Amino acid sequence: MRHSDVLAIVQAGGRGSRMEVLTDRRAKPALPFAGNYQLIDFPLSNLHHSHIDDVWLCVQYRAESLTQLVAGGRPWDLDRTSGGLRIVMPEQTDAPETEDGFATGNADLLYRIRDRIAEHGPAEVIVMSADHVYDFDFRDALDTHRRRGAECTVVTTTCSLEEASQHATVTSRRDGTVREFRYKPDRATTRTIATEIFIYDPQVLIEGLELLARETTVGSASDDTGLGDFGEHLLPWFVDRGKTVAHAMSGYWIDAGRPETYLQAHRDLIGGKLDVFRAERPILTNQPQRTAARIEAGAIVEDSLVSSGARVCGTVRRSVLGPGVVVEKGASVVDSVVFGDSVIGGGASVAWSILDERVRVGPRATIGGHPRTRPVPTEKITLVGMDTQILRGAKVALGDRVECHRRVR
Repeated sequence: MRHSDVLAIVQAGGRGSRMEVLTDRRAKPALPFAGNYQLIDFPLSNLHHSHIDDVWLCVQYRAESLTQLVAGGRPWDLDRTSGGLRIVMPEQTDAPETEDGFATGNADLLYRIRDRIAEHGPAEVIVMSADHVYDFDFRDALDTHRRRGAECTVVTTTCSLEEASQHATVTSRRDGTVREFRYKPDRATTRTIATEIFIYDPQVLIEGLELLARETTVGSASDDTGLGDFGEHLLPWFVDRGKTVAHAMSGYWIDAGRPETYLQAHRDLIGGKLDVFRAERPILTNQPQRTAARIEAGAIVEDSLVSSGARVCGTVRRSVLGPGVVVEKGASVVDSVVFGDSVIGGGASVAWSILDERVRVGPRATIGGHPRTRPVPTEKITLVGMDTQILRGAKVALGDRVECHRRVR
């Protein structure tokens, strides 16, 4: 049964600055994940398996990197005449307060497309981020939303108190009604957080956006609504109305939009904690065909994922190699993620690092190292931008950032 009365809005976000050099040339949802996939594959696959086929992908920064990947929605059966995948470009602004002229947050983005939502006339609007890793049937949350007659339904999960401070925390009454919503609190008092999946009554959503925009607009000459992200004004407004409910997500969920969580998600995958790859609900993707991976005699591969087209002659431990990656004899890759078509030269060492596409690591070069603290903070993860050359014997220290197209001697 298709849910043709439901509109799904997948928000690809702006610059994605938290991923630093890895998003200099791509939108964050276009980041590779688990070798053969991209982050955008997860929301679109979950929507496909939930039989929701009216999907708007809102893109701003580096839109071409996403539009090529999604291929008109074909991998998710969204390339259709009626409904299907629609690429939405929110109106930009020249206001100095904004980031490169883009919307200043996900609530501000919704305000910019509110007229198009009203014209579309859906029964419900599901809004989600495009850079999270999870397996979820949206129909379960829709059932909760409709049964409770909610104006807004917040899909929640749990995490550590320390991690909760990076998100919006949610406190609910026994009947599931949300009574407190705190956006990125200094000290979290609950482990329950919003997964950034929300179901809205579209009429109430548009009413709230327009009311809040009038109250928060910064200066009469500015095009900045002041709405910012969902947790700044929009969700507190809904919670105060008393008709916002929580729906708990079971299973794995992670915001993979920071270097430490991106690396942790891969470690969870290697360690068997990430349970989002199910045969009955496969993650669908748009990937070119490559030959099978090749493990040469004498190579050592332990607790790792090796993608198609890769060739390993050296040592790989607790790492993920993207398509076409080459690890030459005597080289080692440990606790790292290496994107497609990168080459690790003979005798080189890569540890606790994320290497972008087409990085060339020269013989006997050293990238990263072995941090002493766990979990590993962002500043201890080495990031290397795409098309970078690390020359023979060069050293890139633990926690360094190397911009795209650089030559490191």
